[in-house]
Amino acid sequence: MKKEQLEEALFSLQDTAYRDFQGGLLPTVPRETMIGVRTPDLKKLAKQMGREEWAKEYLSALPHRYFEENQLHAFMISDIRSMAACAEETCRFLPYIDNWATCDQLNPQVFRKNKQALLPLIDRWIASGETYTVRFGIRMLMAHFLEADFSPAYPEMVAAVRSEEYYVNMMIAWYFATALAKRYNDVLPFITEQKLDVWTHNKAIGKAVESRRITPAQKAYLKSLKRK
Repeated sequence: MKKEQLEEALFSLQDTAYRDFQGGLLPTVPRETMIGVRTPDLKKLAKQMGREEWAKEYLSALPHRYFEENQLHAFMISDIRSMAACAEETCRFLPYIDNWATCDQLNPQVFRKNKQALLPLIDRWIASGETYTVRFGIRMLMAHFLEADFSPAYPEMVAAVRSEEYYVNMMIAWYFATALAKRYNDVLPFITEQKLDVWTHNKAIGKAVESRRITPAQKAYLKSLKRK
């Protein structure tokens, strides 16, 4: 496929009913920039594009016009196998992300094998003050540093974030709900000591009690810690 054929290819995959449904879930994305292409089709197209000679040119051509072009961009970055190249492209792309879906679809696989190189980037992203860059940094901590690589410094880093942005605070809540499911004893003090703002505190508890990894007794105790 040639570069100039990309828009034609996207519109050939258009599902207007899906576009209208998706538009309701993405209030920050202008409706006129949405084509309505389903994720499996976009992933397939991204794989094809990654093999094209003009792939690097596409990744450099920011900003994009359509939401789906940003989705393609996220999927292409996620498949880059070089840590250095992937980190560079991720940092280049993050300032252009304007919605939670593209942010959450950006999932570089190479990060799993390069966690020590990832940590300084996470520090920078969380300190950026940019809504979706902060959200992405917190999600990377959640994805890669709640198992063997866990440190109490990481939830401290997340708890220190203060934001008026819904999509940042929702990610903080998601992080702590997941952390409670995976490292209950380590993370519980952040709830009992009320280290989060009231909305995020209660949202984290609400999401945590939905987890099957939280025992009934733990769920009951967490519910008792909700704040007014």
